[in-house]
Amino acid sequence: MSVDEYLKAAIDAAVDAGQYLKKNLDESRQIYFKGEVNLVTDFDNRSQEMILERLFARFPEHDFLAEEGLSEEKGADFRWIIDPLDGTTNYAHRFPIFCVSIALEKRGDIILGVVYDPMREEQFSAVKGRGASLNGEKIGVSSVSDLDKSLLSTGFPYDVRESPVNNIVHFSNFVTRAQAVRRCGSAAMDLCYVACGRFDGFWELKLYPWDVAAASLIVKEAGGELSDFENGKFSIYSSEILATNGCIHKQMVEVLQLGKNQDFS
Repeated sequence: MSVDEYLKAAIDAAVDAGQYLKKNLDESRQIYFKGEVNLVTDFDNRSQEMILERLFARFPEHDFLAEEGLSEEKGADFRWIIDPLDGTTNYAHRFPIFCVSIALEKRGDIILGVVYDPMREEQFSAVKGRGASLNGEKIGVSSVSDLDKSLLSTGFPYDVRESPVNNIVHFSNFVTRAQAVRRCGSAAMDLCYVACGRFDGFWELKLYPWDVAAASLIVKEAGGELSDFENGKFSIYSSEILATNGCIHKQMVEVLQLGKNQDFS
């Protein structure tokens, strides 16, 4: 089967689930807490079911990893990595910034990614080696080269109340060095906004593979740069991500290193 067939299946699944979420945004929902501030709704679960029903029907031999408690490992070459609702807290409060994220991994390498924002009907996608697109049109990162003139984005880990490693020091450092910092509540969308030039850089810590698998490929294929906070090799399984347009990458690494040397307590 060709990568285009995989891509179409991912897009179809993401759009169907996203439209379901959009349709039900104003409906009452059951909210469950997985931690102090980490929640899940019944719509997360139904979105995941919809995606899995579609993909498993076409690719029953593949492995699957999804946010809401699914890890099906058969030792296959291919594995789908799924976030059925990135921005659950936003969704639970009817704040219309959320998306569906689907990536396909082949022997440990992400080969395609799809992120769908149903509220703006924006479908970001990328295939390894073929560039990135937004609604079928090629996209690329910004050319801003001065951190002082950059618009950045970030988020905070769910253990922000318990752990001293909580991004507050980094946030403070960037607020005084960048033009502005935004906190949208969806890592996948933040990364896609780096890919299309709306943001110049993004950093966050303690994310999961399903948060970044699809969107990190979209950033890379759009010409962006990815690393950990020390400018080491990025992995979707690591605890740190820095994504930029490439022009301000070293400047952001310097600020992140300053934060690591400060007292987080």
